[in-house]
Amino acid sequence: MDFEVFGQKIGRDSLFLIGGPCVIESEEIVLEVARFLKSTCSRLKIPFVFKSSYDKANRTSVRSFRGPGLEKGLEILARVRESCQVPLLTDVHTAAEIEPVSKVVDILQIPAFLSRQTDLIMAAGRTGKPVNLKKAQFCSPRDMEQVINKVRETGNRKILLTERGSQFGYNNLVVDMRSVGIMADFGCPVVFDATHSVQLPGAMGTSSGGERRFVPALARAAIAAGAHGIFIETHPDPDGALCDGPNSLKLEQTAELLESLVRIFDIVSGKNA
Repeated sequence: MDFEVFGQKIGRDSLFLIGGPCVIESEEIVLEVARFLKSTCSRLKIPFVFKSSYDKANRTSVRSFRGPGLEKGLEILARVRESCQVPLLTDVHTAAEIEPVSKVVDILQIPAFLSRQTDLIMAAGRTGKPVNLKKAQFCSPRDMEQVINKVRETGNRKILLTERGSQFGYNNLVVDMRSVGIMADFGCPVVFDATHSVQLPGAMGTSSGGERRFVPALARAAIAAGAHGIFIETHPDPDGALCDGPNSLKLEQTAELLESLVRIFDIVSGKNA
């Protein structure tokens, strides 16, 4: 089912971007990224949803940077929405967070590791806000039909499904592109998380590693396989980022990649026929 956020249609007919830095490091960084991505997507005529997290609750180490927290993080996100005039998406980790978060953001995201938490998922669904369900690394694509049904049980039909790779042995993820088609059969737009799919979970001991050089290849393959949206974490200086730097793209790389993805999407969808 397609839906609108901030006057933009999110669905199957046009490639859309969910993008931003992994976590809010500062108001200056999130504003810089939001403005860059909005400008790029406006030029390419594709919908854009800004994503960043106020808290990364699933970090590898207790000493890992998690973000500014709920209250301060929502204040910054609200300023991004007002200043840049873009819709927002962010993670929720507990049912208690959903009420304050839903007052600020346009799309609620269920993190991959929490995609089997029934109370959290249904609480998000009951807000009536669109919900982005990230497929867990330990779930098959077919498992996600039951997750969708938890949201639908609340009467909410505004659902996105996001593929982000599957655990393959220790500290490694792989992507089965059949997942895109399988999840598309459930009737929801399918998003491919191109940057988390190249993560190497916990591979650096106290943090996750990543292989950002594979992001473009996997992103292009996913759009060719029929994905409707692309999820990209991007940062002005990925090597200096405080979270998920090894699998994040530079802003300029994101713009170049999006240009090629639009062309692929148009070919696959028949717009160039």
